[in-house]
Amino acid sequence: MNEWLINLPEEDATFLARVAIAFVVCLGAVIGSFLNVCIYRIPLGQSVSRPRSHCFGCGRTIPWYHNLPILSWFILRGRCAYCKSPISFRYPCVEALTALLFLLVFLMWGNPGLLALNHLQTPELIPFLWLFAASTVVNVMIDIDHRILLDRISLGGTLLALAASAAFPTLHGYMLWHQGLLASLVGAAAGFGLGFAIAWLGERIFLQDAFGFGDVKWLMLFGALFGWHGMLYILMIAAFLGLLMGLGAMLAQRLRRAPADDGPLAIPFGPALGAAALLWLLWGRWVPRALLWLQAHALAHRQAVLLTLIPLLLLATGWLIWRVRAIRRAALEDGLEPLPADDPAPAGPAPSPDGAMCYTKADKEDAQ
Repeated sequence: MNEWLINLPEEDATFLARVAIAFVVCLGAVIGSFLNVCIYRIPLGQSVSRPRSHCFGCGRTIPWYHNLPILSWFILRGRCAYCKSPISFRYPCVEALTALLFLLVFLMWGNPGLLALNHLQTPELIPFLWLFAASTVVNVMIDIDHRILLDRISLGGTLLALAASAAFPTLHGYMLWHQGLLASLVGAAAGFGLGFAIAWLGERIFLQDAFGFGDVKWLMLFGALFGWHGMLYILMIAAFLGLLMGLGAMLAQRLRRAPADDGPLAIPFGPALGAAALLWLLWGRWVPRALLWLQAHALAHRQAVLLTLIPLLLLATGWLIWRVRAIRRAALEDGLEPLPADDPAPAGPAPSPDGAMCYTKADKEDAQ
């Protein structure tokens, strides 16, 4: 197709490229609107097709001209057209993010040099990568809301990744179908094994789930799709992003002056894993080059690097030991204190500060 576009007159080729980009962006925004439905309904065990989208304030069905992706929220100024109930800003954000991801995946094949993206040699993989990006957005948002990762995404995505690796072995850098399938199987096994080992070790250290089994299965999907080496890089990037998220959450807690008896922060690792996987999908080829550059730079200035890193490592080690002891102490206290019998959990959903609905564990079990 690229050769065909090159042979066209410049004006015609530019027009077709703009039409293709506009179609991809609109498609991504429409899919993002559907993802909002999935994010809200799937954890509650509700159908994603019935009933139609409706206002949570007045219950009226939202007509199509009030449900245009991204545009409707700004036209209605973030409120229902009938009862003026506020609509969360997260809805247009999810739609815009999905549209952006769809465009970036398309540019991986159409024009990767424009944004220094990874080069996608097989255009038939674009729908599959779109599906992966969309499922990653769903999993991240559900993990933020409910602290769960969906098995239908992790396990189903692993099976699709195995099939795609056999059909398109160039995904792993091979030419024969059995080589691509073998690389995908090895990556899936490595992701599951490493994730299980981290979960087992974290439970022994922190006396509670430090790396959920949903993260283990999602890591298996990353191994099946990107190979064992890609899975390792994703885990490394996710650990760095998770550290930044944890430090940001701790700083926000200090600024809010939260009570000291609130206990250690419980931050989901799914957003860090999802962001790392998308970064590896789009710009993964730059990660090894950056590491090699850092290694060469460190060797060239080893004395300055050591003088800087040694105090930081000592400080980080002390902080880590303090956090481990705090988490272990909180886990032991939670295990020894009985639950009060005269303080039942509140029934039904409770509104969260951002307009989304929060559900208790009992609500989730009843819905499922």
